[in-house]
Amino acid sequence: MWAVFAVTAAALFAADIKLSAGRAHEITRKEALALCGFWVAVAALFGFLTGHMLGFERMAEFFTAYVIEYSLSMDNMFVFLLIFAYFGIPRKYQPKILTWGILGAVAMRLVLIFTGVKLISTFHWIIYVFGAVLVFTAARMYFQKEEQMDPGENPALKLLSRFLPIDRENASGDFFVRKERLYATALLATLVVVETSDLIFAVDSIPAVLAVSRDRFIVYSSNVFAVVGLRSLYFLLASVMDMFRFLKAGISLILLYVGIKMLASAWVTVPAMVSLAVVLGILAASMLLSVLIKPRHPAG
Repeated sequence: MWAVFAVTAAALFAADIKLSAGRAHEITRKEALALCGFWVAVAALFGFLTGHMLGFERMAEFFTAYVIEYSLSMDNMFVFLLIFAYFGIPRKYQPKILTWGILGAVAMRLVLIFTGVKLISTFHWIIYVFGAVLVFTAARMYFQKEEQMDPGENPALKLLSRFLPIDRENASGDFFVRKERLYATALLATLVVVETSDLIFAVDSIPAVLAVSRDRFIVYSSNVFAVVGLRSLYFLLASVMDMFRFLKAGISLILLYVGIKMLASAWVTVPAMVSLAVVLGILAASMLLSVLIKPRHPAG
């Protein structure tokens, strides 16, 4: 299964880089919807293959972990919207940044996931630390507004600017430009902030997935299949973000559920199918309520 996963992921990444990073173009809502459907279908096929090869319980764990990671990514995409707006990146260059950002995220998550599994197996008590972190993150996500974020204050960006001056005006679509010396462009600055933000997101999301499964293969493969679809998810959410105003509350509730599940793991064992039903139910309910309950507009 590791071999099948490695070949599948490598082929998909190669195709994604060729189609998106190789040419500058603006992804429409129709294209984003088609790409989202494609990536979800690929993940579903891989999940069923996992069930065939490793058993029903592992398949349920894969789908639960995938849905959790994908739903958490929805909230992260709204932060990416702010980052792109801050640096004034044209929509036609955004797929290139997201594609290279996804490759970096896959590498980072490999290290974090294997480290997290090792920590839990060596120090069992750390599972309660992860659970407490998830409960805290759920509360923070519910009450915090993304508008409070200032991409210009990113520590990694400040470190980059100490070694390379940043040319904010260059519109060539390259990461570097040479004038009297080598300059970083706004695209590279944006990529640095996106990668740093994803590292922060991963610190929150990986403990949530570890609450579902401790199997390295299940956790990592579900993460990769969720992450590889983020580019299309970003452009789809950018076009419909006003339609799902309760989505953030739903994602917070999912984090709260998996955090409590982790804290109670010594006394209560929740089957993977139950967790999958709970996560899908919360996600569907938040979207349905967003459609049914119209926002109140101030009079006059």
